[in-house]
Amino acid sequence: MKTVRLHDREFRLLINEKRIDEAVIEMATRMNAELAGKSPVFLGILNGSFMFAADLMKQITVENTEIHFVKISSYEGTQSSGKINELIGLKSDIKGRTVVILEDVIETGRSIEFIQNYLRQQEPTEVLTATLFFKPQLLQCNIHVDYYGIKLGDEFIVGRGLDYNGLGRNFPDLYILNE
Repeated sequence: MKTVRLHDREFRLLINEKRIDEAVIEMATRMNAELAGKSPVFLGILNGSFMFAADLMKQITVENTEIHFVKISSYEGTQSSGKINELIGLKSDIKGRTVVILEDVIETGRSIEFIQNYLRQQEPTEVLTATLFFKPQLLQCNIHVDYYGIKLGDEFIVGRGLDYNGLGRNFPDLYILNE
C-alpha cells in the first residue's frame, strides 16, 4: 500500500489520480452544459483549490469565462479552527454575473457560507458552489453544493491541494491519515 510521511504523521493512499481526474472531467462536462451563454466568473478559494481550479479550467469550454482567487483560512493542523479569516479580497466587479466558487473540500461549510454571504453583497445574478471533495455528514451550515467530484467520510485527507501543516498539497493522489 502506498504511503507518505508528512511531519509527524503517516498517510495512506485513498483515491488515485486517475479517479480524481475523471471526477473533474465529469464536473466540467456538466458545467459546460449548464453555464453555456452565462459568461461565468470562477472564484478559487486559496490555498487548497489551486490544483482543482487549474484542472477544472482546462476542461471548461464556456466562452467569456474569468477566473479569480480569494484566500481565506480556517485550518490549524488537522482541525478546523472554526473561524474564517479573509486574507485577499475579490477585486473584480461581479454584479449581474454568475459566480462559481471553487473549493478543494467542503466539510463544515463555514468557509463557503462566509464567501457566499460576502459575494451576495456584490449582487451577482447567482452564486454556485463547486468542490472537488465533499463531506456532507460534517455540514454545520445550510449551504447548497451545486457541483462536487467525490463524496468522502470524515477522515483527514491530504493531496491534490489539501495539506497537513503546509505539506502534501503537491500530491496528485488523495491520502488518508493512518491512525
